[in-house]
Amino acid sequence: MKLIEVITDAKNNENVIRIAKQHDSEIYWQGTPNQEGRQFIRILVSDEDRQSVLDALQGLLGESMKILVLPVDAVLPRKEPKPSDQEAKETITTTREELYNNIVKNAHLDSTYLLLVFLSTAVVAIGLLEDNVAVVIGAMVIAPLLGPNIALALGAALGDMALMWKATKTTIAGITLALMLSMILGFIYPFNLDSHELMARTDVGLGSIVLALASGAAAVVSLTTGLASVLVGVMVAVALLPPTATLGLMIGAGQPKLAVGAALLLGVNIVSVNLAAKVVFWFRGVKPRSWLEKRKANQSMVTYIFIWAISLIMLLVVIFIRKGLI
Repeated sequence: MKLIEVITDAKNNENVIRIAKQHDSEIYWQGTPNQEGRQFIRILVSDEDRQSVLDALQGLLGESMKILVLPVDAVLPRKEPKPSDQEAKETITTTREELYNNIVKNAHLDSTYLLLVFLSTAVVAIGLLEDNVAVVIGAMVIAPLLGPNIALALGAALGDMALMWKATKTTIAGITLALMLSMILGFIYPFNLDSHELMARTDVGLGSIVLALASGAAAVVSLTTGLASVLVGVMVAVALLPPTATLGLMIGAGQPKLAVGAALLLGVNIVSVNLAAKVVFWFRGVKPRSWLEKRKANQSMVTYIFIWAISLIMLLVVIFIRKGLI
C-alpha cells in the first residue's frame, strides 16, 4: 500500500474524497486550509488501485494540485483481504509515475554516469585480459549502459520523445567512452588470446539472442512489479559493457576478425534488450494517461518494435553468414 498526499485548493476537497471512496480507499488525514486556501488530504491506497486513483486525480484536478506518493512500511490494524485480492496481486504493477522516476534517473548524461562508465570499463577490460571471472562479474553489476536502454524503451511506451532522445544520447556517450578507453588499453596492455572470458565475447549465436531477449524482458518485469532485486541477475546475464570493452580491446590489439564477433554480440544485446523491453512495456499496459497521448504512444511503439525487430533479423542474417549457415 502507499500513502497518496494531495495538496490542492479547499474547494476541491469533496472531489478528492469522492475519488478515494470510489476506489475503496481510506481518508487517512485531512489538513486544515492555509491562508491561500490550499489544504492536503492523505489517502491510503492499495497497490492495485494506485494507478487508477492517480489518473482520476490528475484528470479531475489537472495543474491545480500537487500529488506526493509516500511509502508505507506497515498498516495497523491489518485490513482483511478481499476474496479478489489474489487475482489483484497478479496484476499489481508500479504506477506509471513511479516507474518513470525510477528509470529516468538512469538516463542522465552527467559526470557521475561518465565516471561509472570509465571505471567499470577499466575494471572489465583488465578482468577480460587477465581471464578473471570475478572481476568481470563485478564490473557487470555496475551496469551503467543498461539503464539508458531501459529508459529508451520506456520513452517509446509513453511516446516521450524527449526521454528517448535523452536516453539515446546517454547510451551513445557511454558506449563511445567505453570503446575509446578499451581501445587504448588494448594497444598498451599485454594482450592475452588465451583468456576464456575475452574470447567468449567474440562469438555470438542463437543462445546469445535468446538470453538477451529473456534478460531484457526480465528487467522490465522486475521494474513494473517492484522486484528491483531481480535486476542484479539481469545486469550479469546481459551486460553490455563486456562486449563493448572486448570490441575496443580487439581493435586496439589489431584483431579485426575477433572485433567483428564482439561487435555482433554488442549489437545483438542492445537490439534484443530494447525489443524485449518495449514488448513487455506494451503488454503490461504501460502507457500515457490521456487518449491522445495513448494514440501517439501506440503509434511510436509499433514503429520502434518494427525497427528493432528488423534490426534483429539483419543481425541474424549476418551471424548465419559468418558461421557459414547461409
